[in-house]
Amino acid sequence: MSRLTGDLKAFAKMFTRSKAGLFFTFLLPILFIVLFGAMFSQSTNTVTIPVQNLDGGQASISFMNALNQTGVIHVQIIPASEDLNTYIKDHSLSIALQIPQNFTSDFSRRMSNPQAPLATATLYGDPTKSTYQEAQGATNGAVEAMSFHLANVTSVMEVQAQALPSAKGYNYMDLFLPGIIGMTVMTVSLYSMTNICSNYRSKGYFKLLSTTTIRKYEWMLTKFIVYSVMLTASLLVSYSVGVLAFGMTSSITLLTFAFILAGAFLFISLGMLIGTGIKDEESGVAIANAIGFPMMFLSGSFFSIESFPSFLQSVAAFLPLTYLNNGLRDTMVYGNDASALLNLAVVLVVGVVLMVAASRLMSWKEE
Repeated sequence: MSRLTGDLKAFAKMFTRSKAGLFFTFLLPILFIVLFGAMFSQSTNTVTIPVQNLDGGQASISFMNALNQTGVIHVQIIPASEDLNTYIKDHSLSIALQIPQNFTSDFSRRMSNPQAPLATATLYGDPTKSTYQEAQGATNGAVEAMSFHLANVTSVMEVQAQALPSAKGYNYMDLFLPGIIGMTVMTVSLYSMTNICSNYRSKGYFKLLSTTTIRKYEWMLTKFIVYSVMLTASLLVSYSVGVLAFGMTSSITLLTFAFILAGAFLFISLGMLIGTGIKDEESGVAIANAIGFPMMFLSGSFFSIESFPSFLQSVAAFLPLTYLNNGLRDTMVYGNDASALLNLAVVLVVGVVLMVAASRLMSWKEE
């Protein structure tokens, strides 16, 4: 019995002194509860729908007012002079509503003659996103409300659902894969580099490196090259599986490879910054998880950011993985190189800032 008690006390002390063990036992469940609770517990979120009104008549204006009055939809105006397909591509929209020129005349004709065609608007969207389903339900509700109020339940108008021009021919995996690629770049680079740097520091390897001829930037460069090669190989393997198993039709472009390199650079820099500022490996692992897990779920890798509450959307705007994921989708799915380059610039700038900070903190001569 004394042996059992002694071993129990020893193991309990060892476990409670493990920062990684405490993180996965206590902090990780709390993070999941807070994150998923914040993302999905609020049912009063509004969906912003860009609307292009080519009609301008009273019926179309009343319809837009009815959409705003649902409490679920916020109407954002697209100028009538814009080409809708070009506007959707340039702004990487996931949803848009177009009211055609003859909407009011068709509406009036249907009101006076129940046999006339319905007045029709078109809702373009990305079927893989929950906001598209919410928008469909809300627009159909507005249609029914107007029909009930004006025509005593007789249908006078309809909203037809149609896939976005930029998303036609793509399936769910086409739109899901860029988020998985971005998440892979983050987890491999961030966690591995944090572990390496904290391990080197705690065991005095950095001090040993200071006695060799290798320079600090050369040591960093070798890590970047290895991770870049491995992540590029991971991209090609993942894409091949998606094409063969799920019939994906999205494209790997030159910008896709640029995002792999830029993402690896950013998260290697972040891992170095964490690892060189921590004195033991377990603390580094815990901190990397505390940063990586929320970023994984809030940056659009698995869930559409548009479906989050507004305050979480603001948080996502400050996360570097958001720009990596958005940029990958822009170039692989939507073909929007202008937006992709803007996202790439953000990733590179953040990476440079983190690398400069990590280089200043990293000292090979400290104990």
